[in-house]
Amino acid sequence: MMMAICDLAADLHAPLQCNNGSSYVPLRALRITELMNDFRTLLLHISQLKTDAPQGEEHEEGYAIMRQCFHEVQGLISAQFNVEAIQNPNGDGEWQKVQLQRIILDASARRFQAHKIYLRMAAARRWAMSRMKILQGQKPNHSHLNALRAIDQTLRNELSSFTDPYIRNDLMSADVRAGHWLSEDPDLSIILHWFRTHS
Repeated sequence: MMMAICDLAADLHAPLQCNNGSSYVPLRALRITELMNDFRTLLLHISQLKTDAPQGEEHEEGYAIMRQCFHEVQGLISAQFNVEAIQNPNGDGEWQKVQLQRIILDASARRFQAHKIYLRMAAARRWAMSRMKILQGQKPNHSHLNALRAIDQTLRNELSSFTDPYIRNDLMSADVRAGHWLSEDPDLSIILHWFRTHS
């Protein structure tokens, strides 16, 4: 699925004069490439954050979150983009504009969700590292109780801070720092609507 979209975007890198005289197709194609590269990078980082739970601790909060994140990533990867539905033998400028905008929305939504999963996975990884440091190879006992409760609460606080507006602003800040073209990036409300219609 991702390869097919990348191929379509690559084919459209050549400038095309639209009806208004502007040449936005290369910008849109480049934006798709940037979004999908970010998506792939996030998937790689998520896979690197996975921490195996010690025997008997599989149901502890942070490890459960890691498993949930991996399940969500699999669902995100398996969600198909309907490439066939965007084929047009005429390939006129207005059609290319609409279809590239559709792909920008799709790629933006996937990156948004991947970033959300990454933030949760990273928080769970920090929790796991803190837990290992507290236990130092021992089984949890009464002497560890307060410290373990503290890192559990820290994890919950972090997770609650990862709101949709926070994630959107975090991604936008990174895009601005990188100097990306953002004129046609979808608003948060449009991204959330995409999730509702693709769930």
